[in-house]
Amino acid sequence: MAEINLTQAEADALLAMSKIKVNDERWDYPGLGGKLAIPLTSADKRERFFLDLSRGRIDLLKGTYQNRARHLVVLARLDFGGPPHRNPDGVEIASPHLHFYREGYGDKWAYPLPIEAFPNISDAWQSLFDFMRYCNITAPPNIQRGLFT
Repeated sequence: MAEINLTQAEADALLAMSKIKVNDERWDYPGLGGKLAIPLTSADKRERFFLDLSRGRIDLLKGTYQNRARHLVVLARLDFGGPPHRNPDGVEIASPHLHFYREGYGDKWAYPLPIEAFPNISDAWQSLFDFMRYCNITAPPNIQRGLFT
């Protein structure tokens, strides 16, 4: 699959862009080991995005939330409940952490989690809403909480 390279300004603009649900479909929050890719669009319908949710297979507290643009480009990714991440410069970033698109590196760089944006990272359900707010998803999709979320 071809790699899509964006300038940093393009990636920053896409992350800051208001994103909305494409329809009123109901989505079930994934169970253990589950994954979900929910389509989103910009308010003017010119850009397409995805909100990806994935859960650990065994650990209820492990997961990833991701915001993609142009099918392939990871704009932001929240990893929680997993191992630390080693950045290209060798610096290790503890979990939970955020990845952002960085020109020339894609999503290979992780950054410490801003606690003011994610005040209760141990609550995966609340952290999903914090992540959507962080990614400027202003009209979020209809995601239903499951029995074990």
